[in-house]
Amino acid sequence: MPDTRIAQVRVTPIAFYDPPLLNNKGCHQPFALRSIIEVETEDGVIGLGESYGNTPILHGLEIMASKLCGLDVTDLNGLWARARRLIYDESGNSIETQSLLNRIVGAIEVAMWDALGKTTGRRVVDLLGGQVRETVPFSAYLFYKFAQHHGETTPDDWGEVLTPEKLVYEAQRMIDQHGFKALKLKAGVFEPEEEIAGLHALRIAFPEAPLRIDPNGAWTPETTLRLLPQLEGLVEYLEDPTCGIQGNARVQAATTIPLATNMYVVQSSHLPSNMSQDAFRVILADHHYWGGLKASRYLAYVCEIWELGLSMHSNSHLGISLAAMTHLAAATPNLTYDCDTHSPWQTDDVIEGGKMIFKNGALSVPNGPGLGVTLDRGSLARLHQNYLNCGITVRDDTTEMKKHLPDWEFGRPKF
Repeated sequence: MPDTRIAQVRVTPIAFYDPPLLNNKGCHQPFALRSIIEVETEDGVIGLGESYGNTPILHGLEIMASKLCGLDVTDLNGLWARARRLIYDESGNSIETQSLLNRIVGAIEVAMWDALGKTTGRRVVDLLGGQVRETVPFSAYLFYKFAQHHGETTPDDWGEVLTPEKLVYEAQRMIDQHGFKALKLKAGVFEPEEEIAGLHALRIAFPEAPLRIDPNGAWTPETTLRLLPQLEGLVEYLEDPTCGIQGNARVQAATTIPLATNMYVVQSSHLPSNMSQDAFRVILADHHYWGGLKASRYLAYVCEIWELGLSMHSNSHLGISLAAMTHLAAATPNLTYDCDTHSPWQTDDVIEGGKMIFKNGALSVPNGPGLGVTLDRGSLARLHQNYLNCGITVRDDTTEMKKHLPDWEFGRPKF
C-alpha cells in the first residue's frame, strides 16, 4: 500500500511581471505575488498548490507547513482541524481570521488532492466526482491600462487602453489569440457613463458576445439605480456594482439583471444574509477564497439548491491555479457562466511546457494524474529570485496609482 502520509510541506514565494492594469483601488504593481506549495508524501510523491503570496498568507502557510507531517493527504478534516487551532491561536477569532484560514487551507488542500491523484493514478476531476463537461469556457478579462509602469520608458506589448476604441482593440486581440466568447470589463476606474460607453462599443463590435461589467463596488446605490436602464439588455450580469449585501439588495430588487459577486459573498457566513435579502443571484466562486476544492463543491450544491448562478473569479495567477480551476469547473454540473481568468495578461509560468493553451475560449482538463501539471524547477527558482529582488511583500494598487497620478484618491463607493 502506498504511504500517503505527509513527510514535508514546502512553500516558495514567487513574483512575476504584471501589466499596469487599472481597477477601483488603483493600478497593478510591476510584479504580482504568489506562493507555490509542495506537499510531499512519505513515498516521495509531490502534490502542487498555488495561492496568494502576500506576507500574511506566507506567514500562515509557514506556520502550517511544519505541523502537517504525518497527516494523510486524504484527511481534509484533519487539515481543517490543525489549521483552525494554529491560525486562531496566532490571530484570534474574527472574520479576518476566517478569511485567512480559508486561503491557507485552500492552498494546501489543492496540493493534497494533487498528491492523492498522483498516488492513485487518477485525475483530480475524477476524485471530485467525475467530469461533466469536455472543456471549461473562460471569458476575456478586459482592463483599462496605462501604456507602461511608472519609471519604464517604453510601452508594454498591449500599450495604453483608456478609450472605448482601445477596449475594442484589446478584446479583438484576446478573441483572436484565445477564442473567448464572453467579455468582462473591469470598471470602477472612470465615470460610469464613460465605462458604459465602452460596453456599447464592445456590443457594436461583438454583437453576439455576452458582456459583463465589474465596478468593484465603486458606484453608490443611487448611481447604480440611475444607470440600470442603460444596462438592461446589454449585460448578462452586473458584478458588485455597489458596496455590501444591503446596498446591492436595493439594486437587485429594482432590476431583472442578475447581480454577481466575488466581494461580498466569499465565505459561508455570508450566505444566509445574501439569501434573506436576495442581493446576489450569481456567485463567482474562488477556491482560494472558499477553502479549497471540497468547500467549493459544497458551495456549488448551495447554489443549486437556491437556484443561484455560478461561475469562477480569478486573480493574477499561474498554471497550477488555472489547472485546479479547470478540474473543479469540469466536475461542477451547475457552472452556468464562463469563468474569469487573468491568464492572457501573464507572460510567465511555473509549470513545465509553459502556459496552458485556450482553444475556442476554453481549456481541456490537463492529461495525467492529479492536476496533470508538473513544476518547472528552473522557472520556480527564477520567479523566487524575482520575489527576493522586487521588494514587494503586499499588494498595494493605491500607492502604485499615486506614482502615475499623485492627486488620485481611492474611494468605494466613488461615483
